[in-house]
Amino acid sequence: QVQFVESGGGLVQPGGSLTLSCAASGSIFSMYAMGWYRQAPGKERELVATISSGGIKTYATSVKGRFIINRDNAKNTVYLSMNNLKPEDTAVYLCNRRQLDGTWSNHWGQGTQVTVSS
Repeated sequence: QVQFVESGGGLVQPGGSLTLSCAASGSIFSMYAMGWYRQAPGKERELVATISSGGIKTYATSVKGRFIINRDNAKNTVYLSMNNLKPEDTAVYLCNRRQLDGTWSNHWGQGTQVTVSS
């Protein structure tokens, strides 16, 4: 059973930066695509970035050019570097793993809160 532990969130001013980390346990990390989601109060969970097992990256339009996803297979960890943060980026950020059948895991960690405010 896969488990995710997210960290690195906090309070940051608009225009600031944060880097989030997600440590994953369970099956062979390098085999799976990983993704970062976020959920703001009253809104649906949104997929913001993915990275394939081969390192191919995708981004939601709302974060493209500001966020960068990376992975370290030796550490079973995926990162999300967030730059030029905006108040609308405020949310709980969670990571997940895309299963071999293409669906995302139904296991979720606690997430890490990111608040962008002056």
